Amino acid sequence: MAGAALGAAVTATPAHADDGGPLTALVDAAAQRLSTAEPVAANKWNTKAPIEDPVRVQQVLAAVTTDASARGVDAERVRRVFADQIAATEAIQYSRFAQWKLDPAAAPTTAPELASSRSVIDGLNRTMVEQMAAQWPLLQSPQCADRVREATEAVATARALDQLYRDALWFATRSYCG
Repeated sequence: MAGAALGAAVTATPAHADDGGPLTALVDAAAQRLSTAEPVAANKWNTKAPIEDPVRVQQVLAAVTTDASARGVDAERVRRVFADQIAATEAIQYSRFAQWKLDPAAAPTTAPELASSRSVIDGLNRTMVEQMAAQWPLLQSPQCADRVREATEAVATARALDQLYRDALWFATRSYCG
């Protein structure tokens, strides 16, 4: 699976989606952030931890809204964007849990510590807020929906995302436009 392969190596490597327009870096960071669902799900599966972590969600949302405010962008809108991003990531994790429950032989037997994935997530969160601030006029414009669609299609193609990850990326980007 392309999504599984993407998650296997959580890196901050931009996709080669040059034709995706000015929102490509933002959407690509969102795709990279979605890829963290794989190692996080593996860790939670092996430790029998729940997928949803309300304390961590609140920490993330507080950090991104503080960063957004400091950059002069609408913190509430950034909060909605990240709530969608988190929901999409959790959906991937639920999908993996279902897959592993139905096929225990496919379940991971090892996984990285959550701290390593969270470090990547925190860095991508900062990148996303930075990109939102840099592209704020476009995110407010009538052209926003078309630019998000172009960037999302370009990133999904460049990263060879499977259908689960494509759906998650569309969901994660649905609140980008004002």
